Amino acid sequence: MSGMPVTTVKQSPCPSARSSFTRGLKLGLPIFLGYMPVGMAFGILAKTQGFDALQAVVCSATAIAGAGQFIGLSLMHAGESMVGVILATTVVNLRYVLFGATLSSHLGSTPLLGQAALAFSVTDETFGVNIDDHRRGLANAYSMAGVGAISWLGWVLGTALGATAAGFIGDPYRFGVAFAMPAMFTALLVAQAEDRRHIIMAIVAGVLAIAFALLLPGKWYIVATAITASAIGAVIYR
Repeated sequence: MSGMPVTTVKQSPCPSARSSFTRGLKLGLPIFLGYMPVGMAFGILAKTQGFDALQAVVCSATAIAGAGQFIGLSLMHAGESMVGVILATTVVNLRYVLFGATLSSHLGSTPLLGQAALAFSVTDETFGVNIDDHRRGLANAYSMAGVGAISWLGWVLGTALGATAAGFIGDPYRFGVAFAMPAMFTALLVAQAEDRRHIIMAIVAGVLAIAFALLLPGKWYIVATAITASAIGAVIYR
């Protein structure tokens, strides 16, 4: 009606690819800072296992699988066969299949090649940041790419620094370097345990890890724990 005021609702413009990517870089900055020292630990340990600096950097640049890389080094240090190393790291990294499937459900408009590129950068930390950002209604493919890019940079740069400095450190195990990854995952558990189910399954996994470590040779308790704890959680919490 002509006598009534007309209210105009201003819609926020869609963020540009550049602004979204930049925001992703900022979101991933804490991951960058966390990956630097852990990447350095991996670089140092890799040098003690006979890797040269370039090999250590290439390993991190093409995998970005912190736990898998540390486990691989640990198994090689224990004299495990190459088949055992590949099997163990594959099982431990299977969680990324679930992470990728979850994120892809929010990327329907992103081309398959773009989704594959984002899948390369999926880690425990980037997944957590991107899912939290999605819950706020802000995440998109470009912001996820920013999170992944700066996280990758932190991991690779840390590895390069560690591998380069390894010759000046001597035996890294006397500094507790091998505990870097368990410490990081402990911090992740504390940050991501949102309810009682998560705490219960963390306790179950811990008990299983201790039990399997006493029963199984080498590092196979890691594989057995990952499979068993995941199966128990899937059955109990359908």
